[in-house]
Amino acid sequence: MSATTTTPRRPSSAPRPKRSAGRGDSPQKWGSPVTYFVALLFVGVCVAPVVYIVIGGFRTNAQITTEPAALPSPWVTGNYLGILKSSVFWGEFANSLIVALASTVGIVALGLMVSFVIARYDFRLKGALYSLFAAGLMFPMVIAITPLYLVIRDLGLVDNLLGVIVPQIAFGLPTTVIILVPFLRAIPNEIEEAAAIDGMSRLGFFFRMAVPLSLPGVVTVGILGFVASWNNYLLPLYVLNSQANFTLPLGVQVFSSQYSTDTAKVLAFTSLAMLPALVFFSVFQKRIVGGLTGAVKG
Repeated sequence: MSATTTTPRRPSSAPRPKRSAGRGDSPQKWGSPVTYFVALLFVGVCVAPVVYIVIGGFRTNAQITTEPAALPSPWVTGNYLGILKSSVFWGEFANSLIVALASTVGIVALGLMVSFVIARYDFRLKGALYSLFAAGLMFPMVIAITPLYLVIRDLGLVDNLLGVIVPQIAFGLPTTVIILVPFLRAIPNEIEEAAAIDGMSRLGFFFRMAVPLSLPGVVTVGILGFVASWNNYLLPLYVLNSQANFTLPLGVQVFSSQYSTDTAKVLAFTSLAMLPALVFFSVFQKRIVGGLTGAVKG
């Protein structure tokens, strides 16, 4: 008599194991078409003026007058080439670059030191100091421009690039501190204690550990500081008097006044003036989003 083995059947009511999401799964459904339409509408409103200015620089005044919304026919490069050969443009470009780089370095360096102290040390009025920087976000430069000019005049910095750099650093610190404090506060205390056991000083911990760990936030505030400094118009308008010290935003105004009848050349100058900040922001926009996300999580 042969023995037979039977395999127990799985009850029909037993739950089946869930399949993990993979390539064979159906793709996720798209959102509402209305949402994409509204998003594209906002993108178009933001991008259309920039595209019009850039393309307008490749046209002649006659083309702009007869067909304002048409593409260049033919494409004219003389407007851009004439500006690129101008020493005035490159002088204003150099001034803007100096102001933007110096302001960015000052904002990042001072902001890092202040944020490190607020995030890692306990002392009296710590909360009040942090609240003071937070309140600085609600105090725009437009409100303080008159007393700020008086201070700059008393310091002898009128018509000097330092008269633009120093206030820009001061007004850039609130945003920097608000972004960097969560990054530095999120560093575990165990890492600092282990570094102290290994003989690392507090200054060494700041440069070797704190700064690299908060690098996403540092990059974010650096990009924001550079773009804001490059596009700043109000402060240079009050402080700088001679054209030799003008930055590009002031150069655009002067150029527009001198060549008010040559619209195509004005559009070309405006395009070249805004191009560096636009490219810089477009290249590092993911870093900005990542840095702000880390600040919110912290």
